Amino acid sequence: MKTPLLLALTLLLCVLDGGSAVFSSCSRPPSKWCSSLDSAVQCGVLKQCLESNFNRSRQTSGEVEVGLYYESLCPGCRMFLTQMLFPTWLLLNEIMSVTLVPFGNAEEKPIGQKYTFVCQHGEEECLGNMIEACLLNMTSSAFEVINCMESSNDVIKSAESCVNLYTSDVTWESIMSCVKGDLGNQLMHQCALKTKALAPPHAYVPWITINGEHTDDLQNKAMTSLFSLVCNMYKGPKPPACGEGQRHFRSYCHKE
Repeated sequence: MKTPLLLALTLLLCVLDGGSAVFSSCSRPPSKWCSSLDSAVQCGVLKQCLESNFNRSRQTSGEVEVGLYYESLCPGCRMFLTQMLFPTWLLLNEIMSVTLVPFGNAEEKPIGQKYTFVCQHGEEECLGNMIEACLLNMTSSAFEVINCMESSNDVIKSAESCVNLYTSDVTWESIMSCVKGDLGNQLMHQCALKTKALAPPHAYVPWITINGEHTDDLQNKAMTSLFSLVCNMYKGPKPPACGEGQRHFRSYCHKE
């Protein structure tokens, strides 16, 4: 439900040329610009106040942000992604978001303007990581395709059929063009940077963050029942699905 201020701002935003009108009579400090409708109009920040109010209203109900730092051929990663994370997302995607970072315990080395990668489970895993990084960049159906790959007997061999099955906006040829080109190399580099920026640094995979935070307690709860953790951490009205459980397991690939 929109607040009265948000409703008023919405109406005015439609009238005042998209909220872009600028007024020169603003005498309030920036911290007060969005304190009232008059202030927003006088200070020429109507659109910004509207967007801020909308974003704040979303944050109040607080989508739970689940980050998974993983590698494509790690058995524990595959199990968590396919048996815990993906089913939870299917049931609770209205109250949670998922960020996948396929790099894990890999290492990168700069060579000129590009990078080479050495992966814990060999070259095939580097290929799997790269395919999944390209998918995440190129299609909104990436999670479905990655789940299909990770739940199959052969992650790499299933990739093309999974792409064909779950996407209509990209082709297998375009994915492989990404994998073999500069884009894929840079996407994997970005995954490396995100993984290296973890605080605390990851010691194993799957490495799970909740709302950007990693603790032993959050990791244990996510591995035990991510479904319950998301339901419990969500601050807004609970969806009907909350309250149902999932099976428990733990499996890790430790850093060498």
